[in-house]
Amino acid sequence: MRAGLAGARPLSRPCILDTDPGTDDALAIWLALASPELDLRLVTVAGGNAGLERTLPNARAIVGLSGRDVPVVAGADRALLGAFTAEPRVHGADGLGGVVLPEGPPAAPGIAADAIRAVLRGAAPGSVTLIGIGPATNLALALATEPALAGRVAEVVLMSGAVSEGNITPAAEFNAWSDPEALAILVGCGRPLTLVTLDLTAQALVTPARIAALRAAGGGRCLAAAAEILAAIPPSRRFGNRGVPLHDPCAVAWLLAPGLFTARQVAVEVECGTGPGRGRTHVDRWGRSGRPASVTLPESLDAEGFFALLARRLAVLP
Repeated sequence: MRAGLAGARPLSRPCILDTDPGTDDALAIWLALASPELDLRLVTVAGGNAGLERTLPNARAIVGLSGRDVPVVAGADRALLGAFTAEPRVHGADGLGGVVLPEGPPAAPGIAADAIRAVLRGAAPGSVTLIGIGPATNLALALATEPALAGRVAEVVLMSGAVSEGNITPAAEFNAWSDPEALAILVGCGRPLTLVTLDLTAQALVTPARIAALRAAGGGRCLAAAAEILAAIPPSRRFGNRGVPLHDPCAVAWLLAPGLFTARQVAVEVECGTGPGRGRTHVDRWGRSGRPASVTLPESLDAEGFFALLARRLAVLP
């Protein structure tokens, strides 16, 4: 294992962020918008943490609060082979824990998969980073319907999967379980893939002290809303009610500060059957399967450094 496995990265890399806001999605979107290393070209939205009728206005409001001019495009309201199932126990019925944000600008016209393909067609080979922090449906639809565009992708970074126990079923993490066929398409797309799993995000535990530190970092409306959203998430019994893991911003932080992580190369296979293992990500850390170790798996996180980065970046937003 070694820190910063991805190595040095160019400044202002073109990115597409696919999301299903979602409390933790909100902080991930603000982190991306606040970071000059990322040139966020497009935000695409799926159903997931809540239905698309909620996640789309949530994404519009999150981007709108930042004052940044980034198009937000509606995408899939269901998985490739079924429906999304919302997670109101964590995110509330509205997806943002009951925190009300001002209405954002209208969504850009079109459909997410088409918009993703349009950005990729106009990009240089190997230049665009795809960041997925929800069910992978929109990204999978874009690449599966025009496979040649995978050559325009620099890398794919997903918050998805688990090495050990899931959080929606004993076997599966929520995003992977919501559309395992879509995740399997991305795992097999042939581009460098980083999988930020529950085992990593469990190390980014939001506690009352960390919320207080975030509030103290500045006075902007985005940072204040971020602290309010975090305070609205119920503590997790998986962590003895000490706090809740902050999943999605870890995927963005991997691109900004890989030195906060250690990682290794692994093989990954997604279980797409109909049984109790549906959505499980079988992670081969030791080469037992004989499959190529083509996926980067971040394994440890400097949590203090991560939360300091989050506070520092969100403090620059309005």
